[in-house]
Amino acid sequence: MGRGRVQLKRIENKINRQVTFSKRRSGLLKKAHEISVLCDAEVALIVFSTKGKLYEYSTNASMEKILERYQCYSYAERALVEEDPKSQGRWCHDYGELRSKVEALQKSQRHLMGEQLESLTFKELQQLELHLDGALRHIRSRRVNQSFSFH
Repeated sequence: MGRGRVQLKRIENKINRQVTFSKRRSGLLKKAHEISVLCDAEVALIVFSTKGKLYEYSTNASMEKILERYQCYSYAERALVEEDPKSQGRWCHDYGELRSKVEALQKSQRHLMGEQLESLTFKELQQLELHLDGALRHIRSRRVNQSFSFH
């Protein structure tokens, strides 16, 4: 026989509150997993404890992809969907493309700064070296030209 309904109010006893949080968090994570498996749904769950500790669950799709999808379908855009579904689809597509370009540019910038080079192949490292050599030559010639113009 199950318990009766629990009155929803803040649990004053700190230990009882922590135990309840832990049990309910586990139950919530379990339910999120169950709905994703049973219904083939994409699920993202984020829980922060009172101390700020992060607990998260996401299905096979990454949390970032699910949140990105949510962002595309936020409240403001829902109004656009009702008015013009084609423009909403284009907006989400454009957003995805721009996001990919930004990520590629950030990756390229990190490589130019000498960071995260471990993932590059030998050929990519050679191309990066040629690019940096060309940039260095350009900077030196510009510096020489400027030094002549100051004299």
